Amino acid sequence: MNIKDRFTHLNIASIDKLDKGWSSDDKYILTDEEGKKFLLRLDKIEKENQKIAEYELILKCEMAGVPVQKPVEHGALDDRYYILLEWIEGEEASEVLPNLTGEQQYKLGFEAGEYLKGIHALPTVQFTTDWREKFNRKIDNKIRIYEQCEYKYEKGHLFIEYIEDHRHLLNDRTQVPHHGDYHCGNMIIGDDLNLHIIDFNRHDIGEPWEEFNRIVWCAAQSPRFAAGRVDGYFDGKIPHDFWQLLLLYICTNTLSSLPWGVQFGEAQIQVFRDQAEGILDWYDDLNTVIPSWYNEK
Repeated sequence: MNIKDRFTHLNIASIDKLDKGWSSDDKYILTDEEGKKFLLRLDKIEKENQKIAEYELILKCEMAGVPVQKPVEHGALDDRYYILLEWIEGEEASEVLPNLTGEQQYKLGFEAGEYLKGIHALPTVQFTTDWREKFNRKIDNKIRIYEQCEYKYEKGHLFIEYIEDHRHLLNDRTQVPHHGDYHCGNMIIGDDLNLHIIDFNRHDIGEPWEEFNRIVWCAAQSPRFAAGRVDGYFDGKIPHDFWQLLLLYICTNTLSSLPWGVQFGEAQIQVFRDQAEGILDWYDDLNTVIPSWYNEK
């Protein structure tokens, strides 16, 4: 596979492998003769339809005013399928946020919430599976995987108990386009402090508020940013059942994190154990549904 030959029309001068992130696709930074950079994402040819849908979602986001990497082109490359995007200069938000003022963190979080609302407002294909049915299957699978895992959380039963007591919240929910992995690790902050949303490779269709299930990563880095995300999405008018449903999603995600982390060794297992302890602390062992990081904003 000769990447440079495939993109001769771009006058590529250099190609650098990008080894960062958890995604399964291969990533390269292409730089043309004038110094302009592009991000090339390569995946299996079997994922062609998924990659086309990813490209089209990014394109729709750009047209709707969501700050994303500008789509350039997509297509087959030997036995792979690619999407090519313009590169965004800046640093991962998770690394930048702790160095900003509380006011700056909150403002960026508020913008992230507004951008997420913009993604959810995009038109979507008609979904065929009821959300309650769809997510209950996911819950059942994640509980089963957790129970089969040799590692456990000290208070793992609290997550399962909350889930079982709140499945009814999944009734009669709509579905919208999802970014799929919306947190500060998939956002870029430029030198001008502008926020950009990246990494749509886990995109799907789902209930809008499930998209907040990874806000735990944001809250760990910046409680102000996390609080801003919620306020920006709801413009400060937060339904009470949002907090209840969000905690259901967080509990479900937390259960599956530990078994998933086993493949990466003890260090990653400890990361998820520490995260679970942090969640229980925010929620007073799940005796409250509004986390302390929001109350303390």
